[in-house]
Amino acid sequence: MSAVDEQPATPAPDPLAGLLEVNSPTWGAADEALAERLAAALGDDAVEGTLLHRGELTVIVPAARLRDVARHLRDAEGYDFLSDVTAIDYLGYEGEVAGYWGTGRGRDLNRTGSWGKAVVPQRPGERRFAINVHLAKVTTRDEDGTVRLVPDGGHVRLRVQTWVDDGEAVPSLIPVYPSADFHEREAWDFFGIVFLDHPNLRRILMPEDWGGHPQRKDYPIGGEPVQFSEAQ
Repeated sequence: MSAVDEQPATPAPDPLAGLLEVNSPTWGAADEALAERLAAALGDDAVEGTLLHRGELTVIVPAARLRDVARHLRDAEGYDFLSDVTAIDYLGYEGEVAGYWGTGRGRDLNRTGSWGKAVVPQRPGERRFAINVHLAKVTTRDEDGTVRLVPDGGHVRLRVQTWVDDGEAVPSLIPVYPSADFHEREAWDFFGIVFLDHPNLRRILMPEDWGGHPQRKDYPIGGEPVQFSEAQ
C-alpha cells in the first residue's frame, strides 16, 4: 500500500452547516435587556412579555402601545429600519376551523393525516391574530450628526409582536416608519386587520371588489359560489 493510500479520506463538507448559523460577522447578538429598558422608559404596561429563540428576540406589546414602543425604539434605541409587517391567523390552531372543506363541523387541525401531526399544539397567544413588526439597526449617527452604516457586528434584529382579536384595530406605524405602508395594506387585504390612521388602507394585491380576505382561516377554499367562473 502506498503512502497516498494510507491517508484518511477528507470528509465531505456539510451542506447545511452555513444554514444553521444564527449570527454572522455582520449581525450582532440579540439585545436581551431591551424589554427592561422599554418598561423603565414607557411603563410596565408597555411590555407583555419576551421570547428568545434561535438568537432572535421578540418583544410582545399591547396593540394600544405599539406606536409608542416603535417611536421609542427608533429615537432612543436606534432601530432605524422597518423591513416587514406580517400577520398570522391562529383561528383553529388548537381545534376545529369552521367554514373549511371536510366535515360539517369544519376542519380538525389536530387529526392525524396528510395536513398535520397527531400532536395538540399550544396556542402561542390569547387572541386570534399576531402582528409581527421586524426592525433592525442599520445606521448610526456621530456627535456631529454624520450618519454612518453600523459596523459589522453592530447590526441587531428585533421582532415586535402584538395580538388582536377579529374586529380589533392596530395603530398604523406609518407616522414612525413610512415603509410600513405597503405591508399594512397587505395585512388588511389578506386578513382584514384595520390599521388606524393609515392614509390609504385599501387592497394592494386582490381586486378592489374582491369579497373577503383570502388568508383568513375561515375564508372558504372550495365549492360554490366562486369569485370567477365561465360567466365572469
